[in-house]
Amino acid sequence: MAFLAGAAERPHHAYVFAGPEGSGKSIAARAFVAALLCADGGCGICRSCRLALQDHHPNEFLVEPEGRDIHVDTVREEVWTPAYRTAPEPGRKVFLIREADRLSPAAADTLLKVLEEPPADAVLLLMSARAHELPDTVVSRCHVVTFTALSESFVVGTLTAEDVDPVHAQLAARLAGGNLGRARRLATATDGLRFRDAAERAVVLAAVGAAGALEAADVVLAAAAEYKKGLKSELEGELAPFLDEKGRPEDAYRGSIKRIEVRFHRRERRAERDYVDWVLLAVSSLLRDGIAVAVGGGSELLMNPDLVPDGRLSVVRAARGLAGIEEARADLAEDLNLNPRLLLERAFLRLAELAA
Repeated sequence: MAFLAGAAERPHHAYVFAGPEGSGKSIAARAFVAALLCADGGCGICRSCRLALQDHHPNEFLVEPEGRDIHVDTVREEVWTPAYRTAPEPGRKVFLIREADRLSPAAADTLLKVLEEPPADAVLLLMSARAHELPDTVVSRCHVVTFTALSESFVVGTLTAEDVDPVHAQLAARLAGGNLGRARRLATATDGLRFRDAAERAVVLAAVGAAGALEAADVVLAAAAEYKKGLKSELEGELAPFLDEKGRPEDAYRGSIKRIEVRFHRRERRAERDYVDWVLLAVSSLLRDGIAVAVGGGSELLMNPDLVPDGRLSVVRAARGLAGIEEARADLAEDLNLNPRLLLERAFLRLAELAA
């Protein structure tokens, strides 16, 4: 964006990136952070740019919800304290707060104190799909940058430019509903389309009856556990730039290493829930495709154009099943203490009941 390119030269002390999920906020934020931390304004190839584009630069402080909210202690430790200290490396400090609408009232008050008296070398970026839920006192001290939903063609083009197979890119874009971040995760998942294989298997099992529905939950949870296990190797790659030739942490980067490890362990804890959501998303897409074909839709309307829709459910039953799956996804997103097994069993038992 032209505005951000100009802002990188003389940045305001704080910005709100507002827009729906998948509208490109994360990509724009990474590029903006790289431009702020790069000596050449964002060349894209230097060490600072490479680290910033991976959220690993020592001068970048990434804040995310831990559980449902962003707590006051998190803001104190990851924003307030480092904001008024010398940066780990020469240059600016950048604080990136994801899902900023989840700031607790106390956390928002603490952040407001930083916004009111910002250090000269600090820039704060608040990202939110629900920016209207941010306190007015916070928003009024920030420049608001608004993002709109991305087209499927843009998402596909972005993924193919990143060397994703065109067919896989289109499938990921359709499954993600234009959400670029989710499409990228689906397209680059270490286990490929195994989450959709689990979804297909679950739908077939649920169509058998109640016993099949319970087995379907087992299939999904086993696939999620396998996915989580495969994440462990990623941490080694993320830490590599901050280790010496003997593989030991360099003293200057111990703070950065700790932040990377904390973020990784948060992601690891979310892995099972994320994977379950992917499977449920795929189940929804399969049911939707069945409805589309049943009412005379062509392949251009399918979210899974490479699969032949299953005809076990009538349009009405598939629609009700789709509503149940989406209800389960909403519950999974809202209630972080919800037992994934119980959620899956309930969703698939509903499908089994409709198929009976």
